[in-house]
Amino acid sequence: MERTSPIEKVRNIGIIAHIDAGKTTTTERVLFYTGVSHKIGEVHEGSTVMDWMEQERERGITITAAAITAFWVPTYAPKGDKAFEHRFNIIDTPGHIDFTVEVKRSLRVLDGAVVVFDGVAGVEPQSETNWRYADEGKVPRICFINKLDRMGGNFEHSYQTILDRLTKNAVRMQIPIGEEENHEGIVDLLKMKGYLFEGEMGNLVKEIGVPENLKAAAAKYRAELVEKVVAEDDALMSDYLEGKEVSISDLKKTLRKSCIANRIVPVFCGSALKNKGVQLVLDGVVDYLPSPLDIPPVRGFDPNTNEEIVRQASDSEPFTALAFKLQADPFVGQLTFFRVYAGTIEAGSYVYNATNNTKERVGRILRMHANDREEVKQVFAGEIAAMVGLKSTKTSDTLCDDAHPIILERIIFPEPVVSMRIEPKTKADQEKMGLAMKRLSDEDPTFRIKTDEETMETIISGMGELHLDIIVDRMKREFNVDANVGKPQVAYRETVTKRAEAEEKYIRQSGGRGQYGHAVLTVKPLEPLEEGAKISKNTKREKGYEFINSIKGGVIPQEFIPAVEKGVREGLSRGVVAGFSMMDVSVELTFGSSHDVDSSEMAFKLAGSMAVQEACRRAGPVILEPMMKVEVVTPEKFMGDVTGNLSSKRGQIDGMEDRGQNKVIKAKVPLSEMFGYVTALRSMTEGRASYTMEFSEYAIVPKNLEAQIVASRK
Repeated sequence: MERTSPIEKVRNIGIIAHIDAGKTTTTERVLFYTGVSHKIGEVHEGSTVMDWMEQERERGITITAAAITAFWVPTYAPKGDKAFEHRFNIIDTPGHIDFTVEVKRSLRVLDGAVVVFDGVAGVEPQSETNWRYADEGKVPRICFINKLDRMGGNFEHSYQTILDRLTKNAVRMQIPIGEEENHEGIVDLLKMKGYLFEGEMGNLVKEIGVPENLKAAAAKYRAELVEKVVAEDDALMSDYLEGKEVSISDLKKTLRKSCIANRIVPVFCGSALKNKGVQLVLDGVVDYLPSPLDIPPVRGFDPNTNEEIVRQASDSEPFTALAFKLQADPFVGQLTFFRVYAGTIEAGSYVYNATNNTKERVGRILRMHANDREEVKQVFAGEIAAMVGLKSTKTSDTLCDDAHPIILERIIFPEPVVSMRIEPKTKADQEKMGLAMKRLSDEDPTFRIKTDEETMETIISGMGELHLDIIVDRMKREFNVDANVGKPQVAYRETVTKRAEAEEKYIRQSGGRGQYGHAVLTVKPLEPLEEGAKISKNTKREKGYEFINSIKGGVIPQEFIPAVEKGVREGLSRGVVAGFSMMDVSVELTFGSSHDVDSSEMAFKLAGSMAVQEACRRAGPVILEPMMKVEVVTPEKFMGDVTGNLSSKRGQIDGMEDRGQNKVIKAKVPLSEMFGYVTALRSMTEGRASYTMEFSEYAIVPKNLEAQIVASRK
């Protein structure tokens, strides 16, 4: 098979934003203008292509990241000239914090992102979180300030919030012609031309001169843009300082390089709902966001030798791909979405999973259009597609050619913060529930299942109430499982506050061979703690503890050290205050002894588990609770009530600011106080306030509450 799109004309992009900034509406316009759909779907009518799940259409929110392939010829290209056609693999991600996993994993496999902002509110809390994820992955991005047709729409205010809260590297590429109900089009500052969007769906882009009333502003902002771009290139800088006119093609070339290097972030504007400006954002994707060739080659390591391997984005390299998402599909079974970094793969061939050392047959390969699919025979480097037929592949596994094994860096997901009990209603439901929960937890790494050892109840954990609500709803609709659920509970953790040591021997004699294990352990906090201290979830310590082996002279034989560590891990999984798992603990194995005949892995595992529990009891153990970053937007007259109410929930008010006619209150509040907050807030503010919250860090629970938590666990 031949490649249909050259690799330099491929763009893998994500559309990310805060909830309700207009991502899905923007994506629906993209699908219409690129000819994928012939009718624009609207979120408020429940007719969108990208939000295809029943729950998404009912609630008007995006829950799962949907992938779609589209083709675009830039508006400045000669009409219908196929030589200019670019292929877009687009992923529309959710904005709600409970589904943040979808953004995190999508950014890992994308080369660029379009960040959408609400033109009234500017930067909102989830925009900051998504921006941070993009920074972590060094993903180049362009901004689109949307909704400028709304009452209160203000391009300059929104642009300023990007500069203040996200990056000083943002630069205006456009300014709007009119705002609110007068929003007609935009001015392109690079070309110094105005653009109107005519025709039934804004599909006719009409070029005009810069309107008289905007000429002075456009000239001023163009000078700022040119200065920012020429500063990136010495040759252009000297031409500019000599007073020479820098050509548009030179400016574009330098701007592209700087955008890919994350030194400049171009900002576009318009209104997706009113069909204004979206085509020029697509031109911006072509002009400024990278193809797979423009980003650094992917790095991984050889599972056999641990040496670093670099794979170039080329069809001739050995096949290398990352599975970034699993999805249960009612028609074809399990879909495994993957991004190809190098090489090619054909349907019907075999693929090697280097992460878990298995070989699997690729049944079919599908190119996804949200929930529609098109079968393809082969996928090339730089593309995104889905495989059918993989049984043992999980999210963030590396798929490769077994003759050239490689393991790519894993995606690290946030820890769940809310748990609840769940039980099947009937015996028939019980069998189906196990299968449904396994499928859903394979699909979503932030959804966890465990059994409470004391009560034997099944406990599910997730990122928030809405997250678990959707999971239970999906069990019912997709797997026909009826279940009773308990009240949501906070996922507390435990830690230690000081250093302590403990020694335990596990000795059993029972005629014949006995059991003998002896370990001396020291535990201490990973970071020093004071009263009321905060503990941030450090991404490097995803396990939440570290184990240091300091055994000298072989007093414990090497083969028993992993058994001690396993015991330590089990001991830390049930804390000593109230049985919550422990985090941020450093455990050092300093001494021990063994017996030539009686020592066994089992004995050392038990000695390690007993010793770590005893050491933690002596090390000032405390309970930690998740603190949430809360942002409430409320009319000014209710501000006193809202702040008073947050303070009564043990909240700390971090600051206030104006947003249009409303006030924004920022606070940190314990998650345990926030259940059912939406109802209280509505009744306090006549239904006019709204709030968002996301996980911030863990903090030590006050002593009086610790006693209540312990009592409730007994």
